[in-house]
Amino acid sequence: MKLIAGLGNPGERYAATRHNVGFMVVERLAAAAGVALKKKGYQGLYGVGRVLGEEATLLLPQTFMNLSGASIGSASKSLGIDPGDLIVVHDEIDLPFGALRVKVGGGHGGHNGLRSICGVLGSGEFLRLRVGVGRPPRGGDVAGYVLNPFSATERKGLPALLDGAVEALETILGRGAAAAMNEIHNRDFVVT
Repeated sequence: MKLIAGLGNPGERYAATRHNVGFMVVERLAAAAGVALKKKGYQGLYGVGRVLGEEATLLLPQTFMNLSGASIGSASKSLGIDPGDLIVVHDEIDLPFGALRVKVGGGHGGHNGLRSICGVLGSGEFLRLRVGVGRPPRGGDVAGYVLNPFSATERKGLPALLDGAVEALETILGRGAAAAMNEIHNRDFVVT
């Protein structure tokens, strides 16, 4: 069993923001795999099904980003998920919009959702799919930037980026993290 968690904030106000790109990716994966994200539990919305033959629970924590660890910790404990079977999908300001990176283990890098997960699990040894959202203009407010919607130009490229992220998750599940790294790290998923 794998636990695939997309990070974001609940509610319509945040639905189209950069910070919710993790939600967007997991929702797209769920749709592709025919997994309904309608169950309530683990302080989130989730669904259980098979993704490329792998039994998986797909989770959207509803705790707000800064408390993501409460939801993911609850699901991990209940489902008996080891950190190595956890995949967290999140926004990454240190990558340009259109870039994807797979990372195994590490710290939180200033990301409050990851900070919460690492704190609750007592480990950072889980897999991350980092979805590039870029940085605000020099001197811009990072919190305000990630809590705002994508620009009009970014919205045009967003479907391709989300499809690339789903492809990356499917590669991770089907052939492993190393194969996903080899396939996605030098690709730009958005042509502008």
